[in-house]
Amino acid sequence: MVLSNPLMIWIVIGIVLMLAEIVLPGGIVILLGAACLVVAGALAVGWVEGLVQAFTLWFIASMVLLLGFRHVTQKLVGGDSHIDNTDEEMDLYNQTAIVKTVIGPAQIRGRVEFQGSEWPALGDGSEIPVGATVRVICRENIALVVEPISE
Repeated sequence: MVLSNPLMIWIVIGIVLMLAEIVLPGGIVILLGAACLVVAGALAVGWVEGLVQAFTLWFIASMVLLLGFRHVTQKLVGGDSHIDNTDEEMDLYNQTAIVKTVIGPAQIRGRVEFQGSEWPALGDGSEIPVGATVRVICRENIALVVEPISE
């Protein structure tokens, strides 16, 4: 059979990996496939013999190609990249929520509906009734710290 030849196995794996870049964009898989083709070339010339040497060359070629050409493939292939706020606390601050269960008095937890789900909430020490609109100040562990919005 053709795939019993190590040279053909490396060529087939290399081509499959390079074609997989269509499904898995990002520029990494194509370089891994190119490293397989480097191993196939080394096997064909006779520089590499045996499985251990082939895998060692594949690993080294993969690292060299990834370190040397990742920026090139990233420009050509693109991929998903966006810049978001890394501080989640800033995304929460000054947002509004609706009280679902009474919050307070003192440090008694209640629940609020915020961004489509219910969260445990702590108030400012006063009692905040059900249905009141509150402003999110911050988050303390998994609870939101809120204050009532004065009408």
